[in-house]
Amino acid sequence: MTTVRSLLFTLWLYLSMPLFAVVLSPALLMPHKAAMGVIKLWARFVLFGLRWIAGIKVEVRGLEHRPTGPALIAAKHQGMLDVVAPFAFLDDPCFVLKKELMPLPFFGWFAWKTKMIAVDRAAQAKALKDMVRQTRARLADDRQILIFPEGTRTAPGEPADYKPGVAAIYRDVDAPCWPVATNSGVHWPAHGFKRYPGTVVFEFLPPIPAGLKRAEFMKQLESRIEGASIALLPPQT
Repeated sequence: MTTVRSLLFTLWLYLSMPLFAVVLSPALLMPHKAAMGVIKLWARFVLFGLRWIAGIKVEVRGLEHRPTGPALIAAKHQGMLDVVAPFAFLDDPCFVLKKELMPLPFFGWFAWKTKMIAVDRAAQAKALKDMVRQTRARLADDRQILIFPEGTRTAPGEPADYKPGVAAIYRDVDAPCWPVATNSGVHWPAHGFKRYPGTVVFEFLPPIPAGLKRAEFMKQLESRIEGASIALLPPQT
């Protein structure tokens, strides 16, 4: 049954992209709010199918810590759902993402229109400066910047490798950073098509105050995100 439901949801997910791209593409010619509205509608469409087809519910915890207005959010990254779900519970999210994703149909078009922060990771130091510059501009537009500090997906329970990009942004904007934990990879793994029924949790944690030294900031960020994410995993048998 899990296999059948997973296949049906995969069809739901990948057919939704061209459907929204074709039917709602006029939003690309409209102001930012209209294009963001399309992405939010698509995200809710995906989450609806995820629950009723694959049996996976998405729960958001720590809402008392969820930022409104301009903010820097650092989130655990375990799979594709981490890129979809935030559009359903953040006001105006702006992802830091790989430049290679920008040419993709639908996703890339709307990522370009809504001014996501595209990073050329091969450019190294130049990419870091460009990421910080774009972040300042998006914060000035009252966006919530969402970055995955690991830079790539990590399977649940695996050792994390936090990259310095988030520390550069944190230092430059001189503002708090909101950590987010998740267990999304348990139910929607990074690889394979199978989706496993249950509850995916995204948990906002208390913000890390501005002004910490880089080493202390990175230590707190990793400790909080990893500790809370591990706590969300099912007990070992």
